[in-house]
Amino acid sequence: MARGNQRELARQKNMKKNQEVLKGKRKEDSLSASQRKQRDSEIMQQKQKAANEKKTLQAEAK
Repeated sequence: MARGNQRELARQKNMKKNQEVLKGKRKEDSLSASQRKQRDSEIMQQKQKAANEKKTLQAEAK
């Protein structure tokens, strides 16, 4: 009987994932893991650069 519960939980989880994709919260792209990692790395580097620039501007203002 425990399997029935697991199946129901899996169905609910999958339904929630599909709803998030439809709402646009989750983006399903056709990137491989390495491509996704590279893209995320570039985004984080840009964010870090912007944060560092903001810190230097604040330090100069003081």
